[in-house]
Amino acid sequence: MKIAVIGTGYVGLVTGTCFAETGNKVICVDIDANKVARLQAGEITIYEPGLEKLFLRNQKEERLFFTTELEAAVAQAQVIFLALPTPPGEDGSADLSYILRVAHDLGKIIQPDDYKVIVDKSTVPVGTAEKVKQAILASSEGTLSHAFDVVSNPEFLREGVAVEDFMKPDRVVIGTRAERAIKIMNELYAPFVRQGNPVIFMDECSAELTKYAANSFLAVKISFMNEIAQLCERMGADVDMVRRGIGSDDRIGKRFLFPGIGYGGSCFPKDVKALSKSSQDYQYDFKILDAVMKVNEIQKLHLMSSILEYFNGDLIGKKIALWGLSFKPNTDDVREAPALTMIHALLEHGAQVCAFDPEGMNNTRALLGDKIGYAENQYQALENADALVIATEWNEFRTPEFEKINTQLKHKVIFDGRNLFDVATMEQLGFDYVSVGRKKII
Repeated sequence: MKIAVIGTGYVGLVTGTCFAETGNKVICVDIDANKVARLQAGEITIYEPGLEKLFLRNQKEERLFFTTELEAAVAQAQVIFLALPTPPGEDGSADLSYILRVAHDLGKIIQPDDYKVIVDKSTVPVGTAEKVKQAILASSEGTLSHAFDVVSNPEFLREGVAVEDFMKPDRVVIGTRAERAIKIMNELYAPFVRQGNPVIFMDECSAELTKYAANSFLAVKISFMNEIAQLCERMGADVDMVRRGIGSDDRIGKRFLFPGIGYGGSCFPKDVKALSKSSQDYQYDFKILDAVMKVNEIQKLHLMSSILEYFNGDLIGKKIALWGLSFKPNTDDVREAPALTMIHALLEHGAQVCAFDPEGMNNTRALLGDKIGYAENQYQALENADALVIATEWNEFRTPEFEKINTQLKHKVIFDGRNLFDVATMEQLGFDYVSVGRKKII
């Protein structure tokens, strides 16, 4: 099948590459000529484990192409995916200007006798499929009423395992009531669901809401456990034990129950805000989501009170080593990362920060410049530091050389925002150790 993917960001690049991997001819389109030139030259523009191998292979096999020419790409494509940004506005609503601008352009390109399936792959509010349809019709002056269908096909990709999620999805959600589009989308996704995982067809509005509902529910689970962690610290309970106790209930499940210093990234914060705003637009007060957002912002600074208490309220001149900048491991994405919130708070209190992250350094440097120091490895960050703060649970942080940490820190103290280490072990090693929802060793 011939496919066009409009937008080469995280979703677009993964989508295009994975569809090419199953034998389709895919043309990815972007208005950024420099970015397209890099992609054409075989330079992958995002960090995602496993993606580069597929990217290079499908370029070599001439199944994956990149261009700035929208008209040429659309002319030869049967299915056109819109993988464009929908950034939050000041009120939390999703900005649809990029999508609707492309929809307007499509209305001038699509020919009445050349049927296309237009697929909203971006995370978009309820009603977007209809807006895209109307934008195409308006631009074409009504000449394309039977030449296309607009489908909602939300992505459920987890950064860090996006290739696996796309190639072996636990479900595919497709919103359309058009029989012609249903047949094409079924054919397109058949190679990905050979093991029997469902392709779930529904109306467009339900598909659009499904994406927001899924991410918002996961954000609820995370924030709930963070509040349980707060209670554990006050009551003397151990959040790890509580997590295991409730996670064994299959009605609740084990995933997304790990407490920490809040969620971040490009999806959860944006999607929770957007669903809350959409609810207001429909005159419904979604109280749980408002609480989730409030809890998450508070949780990002959860360790600050312990850090201030440890240093008697005075961080001026103190050097803090920070391990982890990306919002989660196995990605270079620092958008809404709790580490950045921690950094701003530490700097406001007069501390100096030296950070290390396996992949997130360049993106952090683009945001913060020289406001902080950047280490070449995790141990270099510790040199002459007064304390270590852990903000991201990268695997290489899980089993460090504790003796090296001990000899390099001025104060033998670790503030662990991801509960990487065993409390009893840290006590035996003689560290002052503060984590989330567990016994403090001070």
